[in-house]
Amino acid sequence: MFTPVKNQKVYEVVIEQIKDMIKTGKLKNGDKLPPERELVEQLKVSRTSIREALRSLEILGLIESRQGEGNFIRKSFQQSLLEPLSIMFMLQESSPNEVLELRRILETELASLAAKNINEDKLNELHNIIDKFKRTTDEVINTELDQEFHLKIAKASENFLLLNVLLTTESIIDSFISDARFRIMKNKNNRETLIKQHESIYMALCAHDSELAAEKMKRHLEFINNTIFKE
Repeated sequence: MFTPVKNQKVYEVVIEQIKDMIKTGKLKNGDKLPPERELVEQLKVSRTSIREALRSLEILGLIESRQGEGNFIRKSFQQSLLEPLSIMFMLQESSPNEVLELRRILETELASLAAKNINEDKLNELHNIIDKFKRTTDEVINTELDQEFHLKIAKASENFLLLNVLLTTESIIDSFISDARFRIMKNKNNRETLIKQHESIYMALCAHDSELAAEKMKRHLEFINNTIFKE
């Protein structure tokens, strides 16, 4: 399963071997790693070195340690991205506008990819969300529907990396621009505009027109970004 370590830093070798095992399908998200004693035997290193390596992997966000259960390959890497990006945001004294710009760039590309990959079932789900959006005047529910609409498009892109970066960006926005979506929804004129914009994005996706979907999403998010700073 593993091979002995020779003249290399332990954590680097462990990372490489785990990466190789993921590539070959021997390890998947959520899988449990062998106990420390087995790693010691297979890698031919001390228990202290193994613990240092596992600690490094945990800091990198590749594995998670569960008390009394052992070490596991992470199922989700969103939190691993969130913490360093949040710290970078604060240290660089970035403005909220920079995060919103990142979101606009990401979602524009995700919409383009979704137009290529989306199927009828996912289109129907988006249509149902728009329907619900039209029927309710509850700002809380509409805020949730708006978030669901964007998330389903991101998932339809079938790009796992972009999706996770977007989810991380959303978390940072929620942290630094509290209740942004809710504040936009409170304005009835905004709500009508958002319905039309969602419908135009949906129609572009139905047509599987990548350029149009990207353009409609870009205009929608520019409207959102401008509105946030007016609120």
